[in-house]
Amino acid sequence: MRQNFIRTLAVAATASMGLTATASAADVAIGMSGWTGFGPLTLAKEAGLFEKAGVDVDIKKIPQKDRHLAIASGDIQCAATTVETFMIWNANGVPIKQLFQLDMSHGADGMATRSDIASIADLKGKTIAASAPGTSPYFVLAWMLNENGLTLDDVTVVNLEPSAAAQAFIAGQNDAAMTYEPYLSAVRDAPDSGKIMATTLDYPVVMDTFGCTPDFIEEHPDLVRALADGYYAALDMIESDPEKAYEIMGADVNQSGEAFGKSAGYLEWQGREASDAFMSGGIQEFYSKAGPLLMEIGTIREIPDTDSLIDTSWKN
Repeated sequence: MRQNFIRTLAVAATASMGLTATASAADVAIGMSGWTGFGPLTLAKEAGLFEKAGVDVDIKKIPQKDRHLAIASGDIQCAATTVETFMIWNANGVPIKQLFQLDMSHGADGMATRSDIASIADLKGKTIAASAPGTSPYFVLAWMLNENGLTLDDVTVVNLEPSAAAQAFIAGQNDAAMTYEPYLSAVRDAPDSGKIMATTLDYPVVMDTFGCTPDFIEEHPDLVRALADGYYAALDMIESDPEKAYEIMGADVNQSGEAFGKSAGYLEWQGREASDAFMSGGIQEFYSKAGPLLMEIGTIREIPDTDSLIDTSWKN
């Protein structure tokens, strides 16, 4: 059944995104979005840090809602996404294991509402823009509502990607919007359109990890280590030459280096020690809360074993 499911996903991916299952000319293809937290991966590629570490990388910008399709089709071997998303993908027949933590959101993800909405509880009966089920904005919306006595059934969700959700909100559409940096800052810079009701400072539930398929990890342990080394080299460059690093990362999302640096101030990239601590304890604690919520909102039917979602053998 799982093979049939994955085959179906591959066909859907080819039809909806024009993807093919042919091998990339690069050593590895990574699926990700323009989320500020993924910037160091772009930096590692554009500054030659991945190449120096010994891996040729192809980065493909794929919406979170479609990234698992690209994995199932074989178009990408690795992906960057939020921690709960790895649970969702695995629970729905797309195996991929997390290797190391990328970032923690400290206000970089949030909910914008109209100024006359006093609290999240007041959103009952309102219309909220958020990405599709199975994505981080949708999950964060469910979490925030749940913490305030509401469910997704109490609101009307309009599925818009984070950039479109922010743009629509600023243009006066919808009562609220779920988005993240760099798009959340566009809302911050347009106070006449509304306000930031809550962020991950209030609900610290957005954290990202980097993962690859089990086959890729088993067949290419040297490349897995090189991917980690390239990422950490990018973090070192951000610390030693932030101006240049921000310019490179900002250019990838049509931002100035200054604007990108401002967005980055709402998150924290995770080094080796922080990642090790998270992968050996924090992630399990998060899953103990996220799993039941994902089942409640119908995103998954069963909670995968946490150990099946993580592989840190590459460090040995």
